[in-house]
Amino acid sequence: MPESAAEQRRKYPLAAYNFRVTVGGAAMSFTEVSGLVREYQTLTYKHGLSYWEGESLTKFRYDKFVQITMKKGVVAGVNALYEWLDEVDKKNISVSLCDEKGEAVITWQIRKAVIVKLEAPGLQASGNDAAIETLTLMASGISIERH
Repeated sequence: MPESAAEQRRKYPLAAYNFRVTVGGAAMSFTEVSGLVREYQTLTYKHGLSYWEGESLTKFRYDKFVQITMKKGVVAGVNALYEWLDEVDKKNISVSLCDEKGEAVITWQIRKAVIVKLEAPGLQASGNDAAIETLTLMASGISIERH
């Protein structure tokens, strides 16, 4: 018997192209976001009975700055991205993966993000590709929120 649409939505992965980025409360459009990493440090503990019971492994969260890469198409006009580039303030970013209705299903909350590099697109007179610039951020404190 075929599955219902609700069962399919619950069981199948979401499309990676349907995402929304908000930087400090302002919505911005990006073609790609990568580097969303939440990493744990580990510690191996050995004690007097380790030969019998085995070693213990403990994990703990240590927020260190990670590199996040975002790609965006160049559009005419003033853009909030260039205003942010000239600021020294760290901003909060949220990246939401959305369902087919445009509602957020999972959101990565990024805290203390600062732009460290803006790479202009390669320009070619013989090509007809869209101009995509690459933005590199350093951020600390990535958390995951399910809706």
